[in-house]
Amino acid sequence: GVCSSFFFFPAEELRKLSWSGIPRQVRPITWKLLSGYLPANADRRECVLQRKRQEYFGFIQQYYDSRNDEHHQDTYRQIRIDIPRMNPERLVMQPQVTEIFERILFIWAIRHPASGYVQGINDLVTPFFVVYVFEYIEEEVENFDVSSLREESLRNIEADSFWCMSRLLDGIQDNYTFAQPGIQRKVKALEELVSRIDDSVHLHMQQYEVEYLQFAFRWMNNLLMRELPLRCTIRLWDTYQAEPEGFSQFHLYVCASFLVLWRKEILEERDFQGLMILLQNLPTMHWGNEEVSVLLAEAYRLKFAFADAPNHYKR
Repeated sequence: GVCSSFFFFPAEELRKLSWSGIPRQVRPITWKLLSGYLPANADRRECVLQRKRQEYFGFIQQYYDSRNDEHHQDTYRQIRIDIPRMNPERLVMQPQVTEIFERILFIWAIRHPASGYVQGINDLVTPFFVVYVFEYIEEEVENFDVSSLREESLRNIEADSFWCMSRLLDGIQDNYTFAQPGIQRKVKALEELVSRIDDSVHLHMQQYEVEYLQFAFRWMNNLLMRELPLRCTIRLWDTYQAEPEGFSQFHLYVCASFLVLWRKEILEERDFQGLMILLQNLPTMHWGNEEVSVLLAEAYRLKFAFADAPNHYKR
């Protein structure tokens, strides 16, 4: 039914369908199509996949031994420090998965000297990795032992995750260059947007001297991944990949909707510390697709309302 027919839609149609969430069984291939990693032409897909996977492992052969060289060792050390701090820890702490993440992040950093490795990029591997593991297993991914996968399957998952993460980062690279100017701009745009859509929340923050950078830096740097359960991030990314400039521009409207969603809780907090504790630990643990759908619908409404607004919302 829906699954097998999902890939034969023209690109535009696929985007429309994906916007509202992608069925789990077809998510791996759909994400690869939406990110532009796989060609729309089905006859060319196998050939492209083989070529890209070989290219990635070529980078590993070429660069990975240099991770302990003088000018790369700081990068490699930082990656190794960050990976154990990630969610979902159980999956990432499996030695094979840790190694995969180390390779992906190191190769990405070496090939992007303008930004190099920045904390936050490590989180962006996880959704791709988890979704691409689904291609090879039936059960839930969280408690899955990766070592039971065939070596070739793991290599495919690794290379595909690398390329799709690279595609995502191409669109938001100024978030991770020196001084992270992209994030500074987006946080400023968020502040302006919130001041227009919910003045009382905005003034309340000002009154208690909460700076948007203090909580929203992380929202931009980690694409809300630290604020939501992984299942919600994956659902959110269905839409981000279907929405033109989803990761760079639509994300801003999602953040604004997300903040205003906690309006009641925010207005009840009457000091700086209480507000910061709330904003850094928003209670989303129980969230699922329904909450994400509400958030996205509201973000879409905002985008629509402000799309013709002055230029600073369009960045």
